[in-house]
Amino acid sequence: MAFALSDILAARQTIAGVADGTPFVPSPFMTQKTGSEFLLKLENMQPIGAFKLRGAVNAVMNLADDVKGVTCCSTGNHGRGVAYAAAHRGLRAVICMSNLVPQAKVDGIRALGAEVRTCGRSQDDALAESLRLVDSEGLVEISPFDDRHVIAGQGTIGLEMLLARPDLGTILVPLSGGGLAAGVAVAAKSINPGIKVIGISMDRGAAMHASIAKGRPVEVEEVASLADSLGGGIGMNNKLSFALCRDHLDDTVLVTEEEIYHAMQVLFYEDRIVAEGACVVGIAALLSGKLSGLPGPVGTIITGRNLDMGMFHRIMAGEDIQLGDTLVKGKTYVP
Repeated sequence: MAFALSDILAARQTIAGVADGTPFVPSPFMTQKTGSEFLLKLENMQPIGAFKLRGAVNAVMNLADDVKGVTCCSTGNHGRGVAYAAAHRGLRAVICMSNLVPQAKVDGIRALGAEVRTCGRSQDDALAESLRLVDSEGLVEISPFDDRHVIAGQGTIGLEMLLARPDLGTILVPLSGGGLAAGVAVAAKSINPGIKVIGISMDRGAAMHASIAKGRPVEVEEVASLADSLGGGIGMNNKLSFALCRDHLDDTVLVTEEEIYHAMQVLFYEDRIVAEGACVVGIAALLSGKLSGLPGPVGTIITGRNLDMGMFHRIMAGEDIQLGDTLVKGKTYVP
């Protein structure tokens, strides 16, 4: 199933006026720290607070006229995007999530008028419920990552980054199911084949990283993480995102919960940005020394702001954070 820049250009037209372009701004602190100009693509400024709106709107707007409703599995932000897009088209939306999804994200989806089903402790459990709704209630399932319209919508981010800064040398992309990374990589490398695109994930339950290493989709155990948006599998019958990430990403890198914790503090205290743990994995990889010598300027995507503010407050205060059976030791922020 071919996927190309033309899909992304078409998506840009489809989502215009609903999921518009976001700022691409410099981070003076990270520029000074890394010795290369460092820029932040602020997808946390989307109407739903996350980049997922782009792919969801593109997918929903491309549905047939006789579709009565949609469903999806989600770790939170895709569900919010589908709920928003469905309301825009006047469609019923049923969002399926595991019990690992933070309550703040569940509440945000309900606030947009969608129905929420919580089941099991993995994305696979949520996906099974979503597919059951396809069979039993005739809803159309919209994959959070393995859908050409979703990938194309996310790819408009890469398009905007390169149009704003044609000299961009590296893009650091939060990596989960691969919809964002695939779309951004295809867009960026279609415009500048020499650009580096690197996927970053947490070091526990990183499905796409493990799948690329094995050369095929593999299952991983899902665990609680500060980067909860990056949780979940890629689907054992993955049709698009795995191959696109395998073929277009230059590398994948993993970061620890402690490194994510510190990077969240850096983004807030230095750039005054409230963001989810998933947003800062690129910053974490640089600050921890896991990436160096990258061609600049370097850009990363601040993917969303839909996090539990109580936990965010504790992290900013330097308190310990309990994630399931794992304790992340807190530390007061020092530049």
